Amino acid sequence: QVQLAESGGGLVQAGGSLRLSCTGSGLTFDDYAMGWFRQAPGKEREGVSCISWSGNLYYRGSVKGRFTISRDNAKNTLYLQMNSLEAEDTAMYYCAAKPFSASGWTYWGQGTQVTVSS
Repeated sequence: QVQLAESGGGLVQAGGSLRLSCTGSGLTFDDYAMGWFRQAPGKEREGVSCISWSGNLYYRGSVKGRFTISRDNAKNTLYLQMNSLEAEDTAMYYCAAKPFSASGWTYWGQGTQVTVSS
């Protein structure tokens, strides 16, 4: 049974930083692309950043230069370092995993709340 567990969210002032972690179990971590998504109240879920099996990176435009995604396959853990946080970054953040053979994100965590006060 694959499980993903996010941690590291919280309340931070604008301009501050947070580091999110996502620890996986029941999967061989390096067989999966991993991603971070977020959903703000009243808005659709959006992709924030993802990292492929080979280490290719993607960031949505609004977080480029502020967020950094990384993974430690030996620890089955995905990270998202978030700097210079803005009120618009307030959302529930989810990690997701996509196996090599899948066309979509197959496994999802329960989410961790990030609130940025202005």
